[in-house]
Amino acid sequence: MKEAEFSRTNRWLLPDAVDEVLPPRAAALETLRREILDTWDRWGYELVMPPVIEYLDSLLIGTGPDLDLQTFKLTDQLSGRLMGVRADMTPQAARIDAHQLRRVGPARLCYLGTVLNTRPEGPGRSRNPVQLGAELFGHAGVESDVEIIALMMETLGIAGLPSPHLDIGHVGIFRALAREAELDRDLEARLFDCLQRKARTEIAGLLDEVADGPVRDRLAALVDLNGSVEVLDHAGEQLAGAGEEVQQALRHLWALSSAIERHIPEATLHFDLAELRGYRFHTGVVFAAFVPGYGQEVARGGRYDSIGEVFGRSRPATGFSADLKTLCALGERAAAPAPRGILAPWGDAADLVNAIRQLREHGERVVVQLPGQPALPDELGCDRQLVEQDGAWKVVDL
Repeated sequence: MKEAEFSRTNRWLLPDAVDEVLPPRAAALETLRREILDTWDRWGYELVMPPVIEYLDSLLIGTGPDLDLQTFKLTDQLSGRLMGVRADMTPQAARIDAHQLRRVGPARLCYLGTVLNTRPEGPGRSRNPVQLGAELFGHAGVESDVEIIALMMETLGIAGLPSPHLDIGHVGIFRALAREAELDRDLEARLFDCLQRKARTEIAGLLDEVADGPVRDRLAALVDLNGSVEVLDHAGEQLAGAGEEVQQALRHLWALSSAIERHIPEATLHFDLAELRGYRFHTGVVFAAFVPGYGQEVARGGRYDSIGEVFGRSRPATGFSADLKTLCALGERAAAPAPRGILAPWGDAADLVNAIRQLREHGERVVVQLPGQPALPDELGCDRQLVEQDGAWKVVDL
């Protein structure tokens, strides 16, 4: 079909992987949004509303190539500078903390808004997700990681997600081992890719290029260091000869595991030292939440301590994000009750206008039937009507 003909006959079509939310799902989404934001407020997280579009050098600086590929770009007609439509709100929160707020102590920020991706992040994913997230700036300890993970798990509970389990890694281990092995950028990138795919044969072939035997063995061991908390014992044995940066990362994972056990005892933990989610962006612990029957993560996060430096103020940071639409679709929340409302006739008599106003002031949903329009209570979501009886306006069942 030609483009002109397509445009004339299919003007209603949306681009691939771009979706809209209709009733009643939109109401369910809004209800969930309010509950999540109210919960975050009780934890001390303050809402920020960054712009949908920013100059590209601010939006992408320090984030790595992945976000660059996901960002729609255009030229600002006022300044001539290149701009981007946000594909992730985390860098915007980091800019606000570093440049706008400049607080001395920890800052807890949260956000919720639509982002736009050039491509969906997985099968069935939207290119215009409603991203929600919480970030904690200004604290480098295990305690802030635990707080963010606990908040993420509570958020998933609000959404009604069944039995989420946590997948935890630490990008600092691979990064430190790569430095010890003196890998060049190309070899490090290829090894990174193979580790994500658990491609043991390819990993062995790549590591033949590493001269140091013990360093080579430690890199090769990463692919099998995954499982329950006991895998950290195995990691301590396999990586015993590694430098202090690796040992510090392992101690951090042990401390994190112990703290999660105390603060989130219901959490099911899985450790994977070859999981390098967000490797080019994160600097330490990375984590993701999964639920049975859904092959992709439903929420993810980690530590990204260096991002604020590009905005003039380096601060430790940790946070998580998720897609509100995904949480709403997968959650096992009670179905929203059918809308209840009162169908009222159109009129400008003072007693009718006052009756409608008073009903709305008392929290009732009142829909006025416009002149010449059919009364369709089901479409309007009305189960009662306002009628005049004995000189007074009364609400009666339909």
